Amino acid sequence: MKVKIESSTTVKPAYDLSPRVPSDAYISLSAFDKVAYDSHIGVIYAYRPPPMPTATLKLGLQTVLAVYPEWAGRLGKNHRGEAAILLNDRGVRFVEASVSSRLDQTLTLLKPSPALLNLHPPLKGIDELLQVQVTRFACGSVVIGFTAHHSVADGQATSNFLVAWGKACRGLDIGPLPIRDRSSFFIPRDPPAVEFDHFTTEYTSRKIYEEEMARLSCIEPNDIVMQRVHFSVDFLVKLKARAGSADESRPRRYSTFVCLVAHLWRAITRARSLSSDDTTQLSLSVNGRSRMNNPRVLNQYFGNLVLWAVPKARVKDLLREPLPYAARLINDAITMVDGGYFQSFIDFAATKLRSDAEAVDVIPTAAVDKPVVCPDLEVDSWLRIPFYDLDFGCGSPYVFMPTYLPNEGCILVLPSYVGDGTIDVFAPVFKDQLDAFRQNCYILD
Repeated sequence: MKVKIESSTTVKPAYDLSPRVPSDAYISLSAFDKVAYDSHIGVIYAYRPPPMPTATLKLGLQTVLAVYPEWAGRLGKNHRGEAAILLNDRGVRFVEASVSSRLDQTLTLLKPSPALLNLHPPLKGIDELLQVQVTRFACGSVVIGFTAHHSVADGQATSNFLVAWGKACRGLDIGPLPIRDRSSFFIPRDPPAVEFDHFTTEYTSRKIYEEEMARLSCIEPNDIVMQRVHFSVDFLVKLKARAGSADESRPRRYSTFVCLVAHLWRAITRARSLSSDDTTQLSLSVNGRSRMNNPRVLNQYFGNLVLWAVPKARVKDLLREPLPYAARLINDAITMVDGGYFQSFIDFAATKLRSDAEAVDVIPTAAVDKPVVCPDLEVDSWLRIPFYDLDFGCGSPYVFMPTYLPNEGCILVLPSYVGDGTIDVFAPVFKDQLDAFRQNCYILD
């Protein structure tokens, strides 16, 4: 598939209806922003013809950027030298591209491959916090590749922005408006009370991280492939029944996500052929909007509000015990990351990491550039992100998927674009473990 770049321009906010942001304004990054991935995340959407006009997309983007000026800004420092988003209206990159073949002839969206990287602007070496690429195919289909810097917003907040963009393109009211106060929500207690070990969960030693990266420097990107695994409704029903069928002395019921991740944890661990005495752990993203109550944080909060749940197990226990064992470990770890845990992290950031200078020896564990996390796994759930609501005036996307990101063990779980309750999992695995992983994925034991 040959993608031809037709143009690359900058789109800036249009403050016709919204008040203009002062040119020297900024938004300081919160403690939650600072532990998010410090990189762009790419997502791809495909739309059937008739295509939406480019002028409509640009005008809608100008309108919504006036309400979400963070995306048109740049990362920098505030007057105290702290990390911040500078609201300087430098704009968003907007790329127009074309492909001379039909979309269904390329097969690009059926299997994760490096070809996906041609459908959005680059993820590295850029100043823009948000980028858009509109690629038009000969059949009239349109692919919109979207990249957003994770330090600005998490998946929930970014999806709210995208839905608002679609509404602006259709001439609709783009409410509910974002809640962008990143300070009053996250006030430490007096006195602070750090009740959990955040140094080993949300942060790690810079020295340990650099040693680990040096050890992994010999890994070749071609050694890892990104595999899409589709789970039918029937399989998920059976999986839930098995995962909750016998948990110690009484049966328990777990969410579909918990059951599926428990199954994947065991399947990947088995494919890796690890030593039975090794310890393996999951890092599961947990949204704090539904967990913080004092004060309550609404879904319209714009920023990052995600921490990690980290269940652990010895390999021999994980594989020897039945599926309910893994499901219980995961469910209990997620339950522990409650409002109290989020408040403990706020207190920790205020007392142990009072400035960027004092945090120089530690870095967030969310290191997206780490090529391999074996024997561990990182799992992000996109199951509640409203992909189908992203309508620019031509209907909902018929395909949505992450870009190609072959970081071994970093898994994405999202609703299938078929829209029938099935689930797709995008799992980067080593090539020599791929056959075993595929086989284990559909074995219920």
